[in-house]
Amino acid sequence: MKLETFFEKFELFADAPGAVAKMRALVLELAVRGQLSERNPEDQNDPAWQVFLEKFDNRIHGTDPGPPFDIPNEWRWVCVDDVADACGQKRPDEPFTYIDVASIDNQCGIIKSDLEVLTPENAPSRARKLVRLGTVIYATVRPYLKNIAIIDREFSPPAIVSTAFAVLHPRPFVDSRFLFFWLRSKPFEVEVAERMKGVAYPAINDGEFRSCPVPLPPLAEQKRIVAKVDELMALCDRLEAQQQERDTRHAALVRASLARFTEAPTPTNLQFLFHPSYEVSPADLRKTILTLAVQGKLVPQDPNDEPVEVAAISRATKAKDEQEHPFSLPPSWRWVHLEQISQLINGDRSKNYPNKAEYVQEGVAWINAGHIKPDGTLSLESMQYITRKKFDSLRSGKIRPGDLVYCLRGTLGKTAIISQLEEGAVASSLVIIRLSPIITPAFAYRFLTSPLGREQIYRFDNGSAQPNLSASNVKKYWVPLPPLAEQRRIVAKVEQLMALVDELEQQLAASRATAEKLLTALVAKLTSRKGVSGET
Repeated sequence: MKLETFFEKFELFADAPGAVAKMRALVLELAVRGQLSERNPEDQNDPAWQVFLEKFDNRIHGTDPGPPFDIPNEWRWVCVDDVADACGQKRPDEPFTYIDVASIDNQCGIIKSDLEVLTPENAPSRARKLVRLGTVIYATVRPYLKNIAIIDREFSPPAIVSTAFAVLHPRPFVDSRFLFFWLRSKPFEVEVAERMKGVAYPAINDGEFRSCPVPLPPLAEQKRIVAKVDELMALCDRLEAQQQERDTRHAALVRASLARFTEAPTPTNLQFLFHPSYEVSPADLRKTILTLAVQGKLVPQDPNDEPVEVAAISRATKAKDEQEHPFSLPPSWRWVHLEQISQLINGDRSKNYPNKAEYVQEGVAWINAGHIKPDGTLSLESMQYITRKKFDSLRSGKIRPGDLVYCLRGTLGKTAIISQLEEGAVASSLVIIRLSPIITPAFAYRFLTSPLGREQIYRFDNGSAQPNLSASNVKKYWVPLPPLAEQRRIVAKVEQLMALVDELEQQLAASRATAEKLLTALVAKLTSRKGVSGET
């Protein structure tokens, strides 16, 4: 297969995660394997190459690195130390342009323009290494970040780089950009990963780095490879720009479709959310559905429904001003505080609180925040248990079927409906919400997990490194309360629409998986020894 054919098929796998980035990586890998260029016998006549071959082929290679992969016969496996020299070091004694690791744009592999000019008095202790035009610099600390660049211009005053870089000035038979491409390629990344040491700041030392292997073709072929890589990277740039333009158009269509459905959530407008020509994020769809649900816009009001009566709401309170309410409600709905329609019950925090040593294999469920699943159920597989005696000693925090449990610490607002257990107790990270008969657990769950419910968390979150709420905070949440019959219709509609979103999410995942498999298969074919032709 010709590589150009692979690019022509881009639309087939454009939805694969990181498709363009993988194409760039593929281009580099093919380049350094010799699969983007053809051999030319005249390349061997270059004087610098002949001098290199004479020295290299006549030396003992017992300590040379083993070949990571096969290369053309005309190439040689060498070490970094064979192809580049350092440029020396000095302590700054006059103003200089300082290049440190932060000076590199590691996405583009270039030196940024906003460099500091420092005086000797302000020079950091790491400012020591000299460079020249054409020198390649490679950050040996956290090398997987690929802070690699070529000194591509003269600096005034002259540049000095950090000792965090390995400085590689190519010898006469080495093209600096070919060396740069090798250092950024996946095979070299793997090689370095095997040699680096450290955990917090993994690094490769200078000796190990300079002994890393380099696949080296004759200089003329290096230049042809560089030209081909430049050509294909420009094609990647165009594909990336097209993808961004498409994404921008689709984003505008998505916003319009969501706005249209929000304004009028009709079956016709619903179809626009599942339109095949653009992709609405399932997360955005879920948020929109829940927002409409708690605003009274998802299902029509029925005049035969009994409106919510204030007399049925315990501890009824009135807002000082209607502006306190987040938005206007249908006439049959009421704004209430959560404490008016529920009892909030903390877990027992006395000396009887169970510790891990008291957990047992079988007994009464002991529920903590980690047991709450994204779908609003509890993970019985990971459930912990306490003895009946320990459970009976607890004075608070005991669940009943139909209760909600709500997370006060850590991942704030995680919510589950108690439907799988007849009894149990909650850890101090949770609060039990025991609802009055005028609100269903399913509607309360949908409200608490809606954008409105989530927004209310931030009214009370203390913003510390360990975010937490209290039951006294949660009881002040404003809840939009519809008539009981409408609550049931809303929940039924939400479940119907969420099933459609789940189906869409599965289709998108399957589509991306198919695109990923196709991309992987094509890459495998192209990186096989005879899988690609470099001819244009």
